[in-house]
Amino acid sequence: MIAFAPPAFAQEAGATDAGDNEIIVTARRRDERLIDVPVAITAYSGEALEKAGAIDITDIGATTPNTTLEVSRGSNSTLSAFIRGVGQQDPVSGFEQGVGIYLDDVYLNRPQAAVLDIYDVERIEILRGPQGTLYGRNTIGGAVKYVTKQLPEEFSLKIKGTLGTYDQADLVVTASAPIGDLLRVGGSVARLSRGGFGDNLTTGTENYNKDVWAGRGTVELGGYGAPVLIRISGDYSKDKSDPRGGHRLIPSLATGAPVLDNVFDSRGGLNDPKQDIEAYGLAMNVTAELSDTVTLRSISAWRKDRSATPIDFDALPAVDVDVPGFYFNEQISQEFQLLYEGDRLKGLLGFYYLDASADTLFDVRIFNTFAGLTAFTEADVDTTTFAIFGDATFDFTDRLSLSVGGRYTWDKREAFILRQNYLGGGSPVFGGAGVPFGTPSTNFDGSRSFNKFTPRASLSFKPTPDHTLYASYSQGFKGGGFDPRGVGANAPAAIPGSPTDAEVSAFLSFLPEQVDSYEVGYKGSLLDGALNVALAAFYADYTDVQIPGSVACTILVGTPPAPIPSFCGVVSNAGKASFKGLEFEGRARLGEDLAAVGDRLTLSTALGYIDAQYKEYITNIGGVPTDVADFREVQNTPKWTASANLAYSTPIGDGDLSFGTTLSYRSKTYQFEIPNPYIDQKGFALWDASIVYTAPDDRWSLGVFGKNLTDKEYKTSGYTFVNFDPVTGAPTSALGTEGTLTAFYGNPRQVFVTGTVKF
Repeated sequence: MIAFAPPAFAQEAGATDAGDNEIIVTARRRDERLIDVPVAITAYSGEALEKAGAIDITDIGATTPNTTLEVSRGSNSTLSAFIRGVGQQDPVSGFEQGVGIYLDDVYLNRPQAAVLDIYDVERIEILRGPQGTLYGRNTIGGAVKYVTKQLPEEFSLKIKGTLGTYDQADLVVTASAPIGDLLRVGGSVARLSRGGFGDNLTTGTENYNKDVWAGRGTVELGGYGAPVLIRISGDYSKDKSDPRGGHRLIPSLATGAPVLDNVFDSRGGLNDPKQDIEAYGLAMNVTAELSDTVTLRSISAWRKDRSATPIDFDALPAVDVDVPGFYFNEQISQEFQLLYEGDRLKGLLGFYYLDASADTLFDVRIFNTFAGLTAFTEADVDTTTFAIFGDATFDFTDRLSLSVGGRYTWDKREAFILRQNYLGGGSPVFGGAGVPFGTPSTNFDGSRSFNKFTPRASLSFKPTPDHTLYASYSQGFKGGGFDPRGVGANAPAAIPGSPTDAEVSAFLSFLPEQVDSYEVGYKGSLLDGALNVALAAFYADYTDVQIPGSVACTILVGTPPAPIPSFCGVVSNAGKASFKGLEFEGRARLGEDLAAVGDRLTLSTALGYIDAQYKEYITNIGGVPTDVADFREVQNTPKWTASANLAYSTPIGDGDLSFGTTLSYRSKTYQFEIPNPYIDQKGFALWDASIVYTAPDDRWSLGVFGKNLTDKEYKTSGYTFVNFDPVTGAPTSALGTEGTLTAFYGNPRQVFVTGTVKF
């Protein structure tokens, strides 16, 4: 069987001694041994994820070098992903992701509903470094590939149930059946629920709870020796969890409300619109073997998601900084790949098309100020992308190989952005009774196009089949766009106060980012498979860095006009950054037949180091462009990431008993480019453990899992709209009257029991 032994998870029962050199991945869009691929990859099998008790895709971020996968602030299902210093934290339309997320080779264009729950999964691959040649735009930091299982040839039924602390109760039922020799149908239904870690003391709702229904259905024709495999799949998820409220880190400045004792409690009063997230899609993957050496592959997909979410920035009953929002996303994509596999030459030619729309609507309500101000924003951003790409590997000898590839992308962004201020209440889009104030500060309709060629090259040397040395160069880019929160009326204009459409477009738009990455690495299996290691060193030049952000600004109200605080977006291609670092992953078989015949003790480790620094960061200070790189940090990028997993398995009769314990560490993490001692997270460690018994023939299993066993309290994100007095250090509000300084936290200690039965 194929053996997956990811660095931070226990090796699955029955894994072969060959270890990592038998892991099969598709990083270069074809099946290859992990040890042969000149790319830094971490692969997790479905079996290993089950034995570790992984719940959703964010769990693997803690044990992958230089990787951050987290639930976005104020959200339950929006993903914030960073790899090697590159990512995107802002989920509104107009901004692109920096890490590509793929579900069965279908690119997910938006981060909403991208916190994928782990069930019915074959494997998850994390590719680090730019993947622009084979995976396209917005994989500038890397890619995460979620691969579901192919249906088996025989009837199967699997029932998996979980009960745990905080009223966790999960049930996943998976079934499939053959219909004739070539046709198979199957699917999974999942009910995933958990009570809150805390409460909203104002609305009475639970905070950090989970209330999800999900399912996948698949029809397969062919495969298993047939020259053609047609796989039609659909998925659906419905998330009705309560809104996730932040925890205030300072007392409210106007009313003196104290800081709550429980960091998972909140007092936000906004609960409209009622939180509701729905996502679904269809995909058809076709693989046809045209000859012994040529294969044609087609990937067609349609996806749609909608989110209604109330975010109470100030986390107080008062309407100080309240943001109700809607997100509507839809995409159609088509990809063709022609693969050739000869004796010495292996290659791929491809074509990709994406037509996507992302519509974001939100209020920013500040009612504690004069007249009660609302800034309503509607940002409808459409993306059309075409790309042609190719990659080829030529084996000069059995030991020396050269791979070269390139991708040319045509990327068009069309945007309609409306920003309208209301007084006396919220906008009518969210049921408010506010009165429009003045003309729209932004009423923009325009487009921009970006074309880009992204090359890749690597040289590999294999002194033996179980050792690979490589050096590579790759380039990636993240698409440009328009700042949906920018105020078009503030655009610099030849006629002051009357900017033209072209001047507004130049003011609101920003250029693509680009990374040039250089990497050298080694992958090897030593001591007859007892030790497997992967080592990579990288250096990257990051240019035209996009820095989206939100700031307090002022608008003029009354006669004569008086300034009152509002909320504006500001984004720029601030400058340049450099990333250099090291990554190590290893698995060592420490012993066999120690206490019983057939037992095994293994140690898996992962270590990441990155020196991420801005070399140039231009911002306006008093109207003067100023380089403040020395005072800025790269967000969501700890300098050190590390993990170690000790796993022991032993036969019990004809079954197997596995013990595993994992310790993971992340050094100090900056939440934004400007350091903030309140919401930045100091270095911390998490400890997990598991005990799993698997019955003979894998008919049933029972496991006990513990997550964050020391109940470590740690921040994952936050909001800040405060200033600090330079003399006293006392906080003052930059927006509203109460002062917004709130944080969101990672999950506390969780213990749960999982049972699985297979028929």
